Amino acid sequence: MTVPKKLAGKVAVVTGGSKGYGNGIAAKLRENGAEVWITGRNEQALKMAAAETDCHFMTADICSETDWKRLIDIVMAEHGHIDILVNNAGGGGKIAECSEQSPESIRETIAINLTGNILGCSLTAEIMKNQKSGTIINISSVCAREAWAGWGVYSAAKAGLIQFSKSLYLELRPFGVRVTSLIPSWGATSFNSNANIPSFDKETAEKCIQPKEIGEQVLNICMLPSHLCILDVTLLPLVQEINPL
Repeated sequence: MTVPKKLAGKVAVVTGGSKGYGNGIAAKLRENGAEVWITGRNEQALKMAAAETDCHFMTADICSETDWKRLIDIVMAEHGHIDILVNNAGGGGKIAECSEQSPESIRETIAINLTGNILGCSLTAEIMKNQKSGTIINISSVCAREAWAGWGVYSAAKAGLIQFSKSLYLELRPFGVRVTSLIPSWGATSFNSNANIPSFDKETAEKCIQPKEIGEQVLNICMLPSHLCILDVTLLPLVQEINPL
C-alpha cells in the first residue's frame, strides 16, 4: 500500500537552495511530495543540487526585485499557486567591528539578510492572501537574540527579519496565511568559510545543526494543522555554549 506523501500537491520556493540549510530544506520538502523550486546565484551549483534532490531551479539574486518577479511569474505560470516560501538565503557578509565596515559591506549584509527577504515576502504575500492559505518561513539567526562583537550588522539584519515576520504574521493571519521565524545557531554549512571566519573542527561540525535536521524542522512547521502557527522557534546545538551580553 502506497502511503500518501504529506505535501503532495503543494508548491514550495526555497531561496539559497543549492547547499547548506537550503539544500536540506528543499530535499526534505521534495521527499514529502512538494514541487520545490530552489534559487541561488551559482547556476552550476543549482543544477547539481536540483538533479540530486529532484527540484526545479532558477538562478536568481534575492536582492533583485526583477529576479524575484521573474521567479514568481515562472512558478505561478507552471503551477498556479505557491504554498510554501522559505527565505533561507543569507550570509554573514563582513564579520568585523562596525568601525571597520565599509558602507558597501554594510549595505550588502543588510540587503541579503533582510531587504531581499522582504522583497520576496511582499510578492508572495499577495498570492497567499488571494489563496487564503500558505506558509512563509523566514530563517533568522540566534545572533538576532544574543550579542557578539563584530557581528553587529549581521545581527541587526537578522533581528529586523524577526520583527518584520511578526508584523507580516499580523497582516496575513486574517487570510489564513502563517508566518514563522526559524532561528538556528551553529550549523554544519559553509557559513563560516564564506564569512572568512574559522570553521569548526570535524567533531564539532558533526554536533552542529545538520541541513537535513533543519529540513525536518521546516517540514514540521508546514505540517501543522492549518489553524495553528508557530510564531518563532529557536534551534540550538548542545555543543554550543552561549554567554550573552
